[in-house]
Amino acid sequence: MKPHLLLTLLLCCCLPAAAQTDRRVAEQKRVIAELEKKIAAEERQIERLRNDRSATEERVRRLARQIESRNRLLDETGRQADLLREEIARTDSVAGDLAASLDRHRTQYAAMVREAYRNYRHRDYLTYLFSSRDFTEAARRIATLREMALLRERTLEEIGRLTQQVGAERELLAMRRSSLDSVLRQLRTQRGKLERDADNARSSVRRMSQQEKTALRRKVSQEQQLDAAIGELRKLTKGNTEGASFSSKTTGLRLPVAGGKVKSYKENMAEITGPRGADVVSIYDGKVVEIKRNRITEQYDVYVAHGQYITTYANLAAICVEKGQKIARNGRLGTIGPAVDILTMQTEYKMVFGIYPPDPKQKMRASDCFRK
Repeated sequence: MKPHLLLTLLLCCCLPAAAQTDRRVAEQKRVIAELEKKIAAEERQIERLRNDRSATEERVRRLARQIESRNRLLDETGRQADLLREEIARTDSVAGDLAASLDRHRTQYAAMVREAYRNYRHRDYLTYLFSSRDFTEAARRIATLREMALLRERTLEEIGRLTQQVGAERELLAMRRSSLDSVLRQLRTQRGKLERDADNARSSVRRMSQQEKTALRRKVSQEQQLDAAIGELRKLTKGNTEGASFSSKTTGLRLPVAGGKVKSYKENMAEITGPRGADVVSIYDGKVVEIKRNRITEQYDVYVAHGQYITTYANLAAICVEKGQKIARNGRLGTIGPAVDILTMQTEYKMVFGIYPPDPKQKMRASDCFRK
């Protein structure tokens, strides 16, 4: 394949990838804009509560949610930065290939011009033509000389086209780098604001009495309860055959968070912490029977049926499944989301896992099915 055809094919393959990356960057910008709008609204609410002593508890809860929102904003902005880095690497590679092709064409054209000039000075063209054995060969040699002239012309045109493409790609590369610098500045700014919010929240918590702290913990715990939805979901599990071999005796399963650690157990639920961006997986074969978005935290809750058993995976920052989808054992559901310890205001990444047997009266500790 000719070099210029190969290069054209390369550019055609890269264009859809660039367009897809642009769409992904645009989507990240939209998510970031929505988060910034939400954070601004929360800041106005917090400011109104600042001087009201009776509203300290509400202010602390709002500050905790504000910190969670800022953590999500940092995650989304970080993803945007990663997308831009990928696009910079791709654009840099294309620009490098174009520049290398341009150098090859220039070298080839210079050699062709030198050869043509040398033949012209030495009158080699006439010797070449008059040494023909007959008119047919002379005509063929004339056609060859014309083809060489056309080849020089096409090479010169290709040099001009490649020069423009190299300039365009380098300009695009400069724009991408400028965008990345802007995003990194936003990240630094948001990290500073996150520290400010955390300091304000810790200061408010220190002023609360022990009784107020206990009440606050209780309210936050109630917000995380998943039991209310389980009654209706039990109806959807009747007749479900996916993962029907699961039972209360099933043990030795992996934790649903890659690299996770169990922080605490509470009846049917367990808090499992993990590293930032960790995958959340289904502990067993099953079927996704419901997906909800928490109206307070805006994180996702996923409900999976294993026969007539139900497992719940709450506080997911992102999901990759749909309602009604079959899921394999250890199949990926999404990624772990940020959360804030209401009393220390420290950010952690956790997932609230729950397990519910068909009989509502039966209690099944989440720890029972995990590897010891």
